[in-house]
Amino acid sequence: MAQGRARAAILAGRPPLRSPGRPPVNQREERQRFWRLIAAGLSSEEAAVACGVSMPLGPRWFREGGGMPLISLDPLSGRYLSFAEREEIGLLRARAYGVREIARRLGRSPSTISRELRRNAATRGGRLDYRASVAQWHADRQARRPKPCKLASNDRLQQYVQDRLAGTVCAPDGSEIAGPKVRWVGRRHGRRQDRRWATAWSPEQIARRLPADFPGDETMRISHEAIYQALYIQGRGVLSRDLTACLRTGRALRVPRARTRGRGRKFVTKEVMISQRPCEADDRAVPGHWEGDLIIGLDSSAIGTLVERTSRFTVLLHLPPMEGHGGPRAKNGPPLAGHGAQAVRDAIAATIARLPGHLRRSLTWDQGAEMAQHAQLRIDTGLAVYFADPHSPWQRGTNENTNGLLRQYFPKGTDLSRHSRSELKAVATVLNNRPRKTLGWRTPDEVFNEHL
Repeated sequence: MAQGRARAAILAGRPPLRSPGRPPVNQREERQRFWRLIAAGLSSEEAAVACGVSMPLGPRWFREGGGMPLISLDPLSGRYLSFAEREEIGLLRARAYGVREIARRLGRSPSTISRELRRNAATRGGRLDYRASVAQWHADRQARRPKPCKLASNDRLQQYVQDRLAGTVCAPDGSEIAGPKVRWVGRRHGRRQDRRWATAWSPEQIARRLPADFPGDETMRISHEAIYQALYIQGRGVLSRDLTACLRTGRALRVPRARTRGRGRKFVTKEVMISQRPCEADDRAVPGHWEGDLIIGLDSSAIGTLVERTSRFTVLLHLPPMEGHGGPRAKNGPPLAGHGAQAVRDAIAATIARLPGHLRRSLTWDQGAEMAQHAQLRIDTGLAVYFADPHSPWQRGTNENTNGLLRQYFPKGTDLSRHSRSELKAVATVLNNRPRKTLGWRTPDEVFNEHL
């Protein structure tokens, strides 16, 4: 049997294989389609189902690659046989068609078919059997052109990158400071937890600094993308995966950009973005346009703030914690801290409904979850609600400035739930009776009463 296998391997044009393992079940096309779907923003499970593989296999592929594709996503050139063509070759070969007939049917050269049947045949049975899956496996294996990573072949460059990425923190006198001890668990750091202290240069900072530190040494050059690949893709470089804890984000897996773009609040659509707000609200000439936000305190306590753009008139919303706050929360139950979507909607509706129609034209808020019921708020009060762009506090500058003034009375880190409704009204009255330079040293209360 061994002699037969060796003879078949010689006929196949390659030396006997030393147990390369079984052919993979999933082909290159399926992996390429999986990573294209990941780049489009789908989750690992959704991408796996869409490309026809089992759901648990998707997260496994994603983890193995560190969130980055391990194969090229470019389609194969027509010069090479595809898996569909190899399947056709296997079917025609099983029906005893000759090499030239198979070549005619596929539109290929007879020498291409002959070489394919000889080189990529399955020889484990002691004879030359052609199966499409095994042939594709042999072709992919022979097409590999592993290129050594720059960090793996240049110890000096590797040490430079590692020192700038994960070097120790030193005091001005040169003594090392270890920082908190953090165990790497293969995931991103949790919220409000200690993180690893390190020099923590970003890969782009490292790559851009190399020409300045080694102006005449072209071997000391590397791109920031190569550093990321060395961190996230195991086997690509010599950097340990636990060094991802030294990155600014601390991500253990790379996140496709399409996923981050799709993380916006689902209740925010293009129709309610600040770009659709009437132009009259921008120049502050027409009263009735408001800006709102929450100021957060200890134990998730909060106070709602509403500021009218023209007069700077301020209204504070009392948001007391609900019954059961501090205890176990029911699964899928409402938030008990008092500033959930329903509580904020009711508080705004109760305040705005007292105003005449010309003083409740619009409300601009950030994209916080507390405004998830903005559609119902518009139905109840007729108040058009718009949302500022993410990470753009200057689009609600009036409200942000007022929140800064309110911190004199409600400092950060204090329990805001201890303040009663009457106390909030008293603080709002103080602010509304304070003369403002932007109002010609009139008070917000005076300007607001003129509009009333």
